[in-house]
Amino acid sequence: MRVITQQRLGGPEVLSIVDAPEPRPLPTEVLVRVKAVGLNPLEARLRAGEFPLIGRPPFVLGWDISGVVEAAQTWRFRPGDEVFGMPLFPRAAGGYAEFVAAPASHLVRKPASLSHVEAAALPVAGLTAWQGLVDLARCARG
Repeated sequence: MRVITQQRLGGPEVLSIVDAPEPRPLPTEVLVRVKAVGLNPLEARLRAGEFPLIGRPPFVLGWDISGVVEAAQTWRFRPGDEVFGMPLFPRAAGGYAEFVAAPASHLVRKPASLSHVEAAALPVAGLTAWQGLVDLARCARG
């Protein structure tokens, strides 16, 4: 499979496409064929070395994914299910790849009304909005 990785810290120019082994899902995980990956400001900071959350390169960034389950080691999903989520955050999930192995509990079914691109844009941005509105501002029904 192909992944977008980096060997050093820097701007977008440090990213390169390389071949890598396909991940193998563990029990309770699924293998997702990634159809879209979201980009968020944290990833640019990590890529540049401003915030060393996952250590030094080489690494594969990407948490916000949307795709199709290829293999499942869990009862929660079956091959062919469309899913999206934010696997493994804050550990490296390797979402900038053709396939991602992810805990089933870190994914949800993608609504048919959303494209994969729209679904991949939701996890970090949506969680951040939820935390700001519900947890911090204490917005509630009514």
